[in-house]
Amino acid sequence: MNTSRILAVAVLAAAASFGAQADEADASQYAVQFHGTRSRAEVQAEAVKSVGDRSQELAANGPQTLSAPSTTDRVTVRAETVRAVRLGQIPSGERSM
Repeated sequence: MNTSRILAVAVLAAAASFGAQADEADASQYAVQFHGTRSRAEVQAEAVKSVGDRSQELAANGPQTLSAPSTTDRVTVRAETVRAVRLGQIPSGERSM
């Protein structure tokens, strides 16, 4: 008698738990709904126009270059950086945050 009662309670609990899992796993019921006023074609046309304007601007100005190449070697820059850190002129590590 006791076993059948425990089994009945377990079946009832399992059946009740299915209702709690009725929604999607990604919580899509909380997703923000957005309704735009412009069509997809209008948005795409604007994006293509924007990219076209930018590419024409880059073509007119030519490639961006540095004004002058550096003449300082890596070892010198590193030594200057180490010296500045030791003197406290620039922050370094977690303590500087």
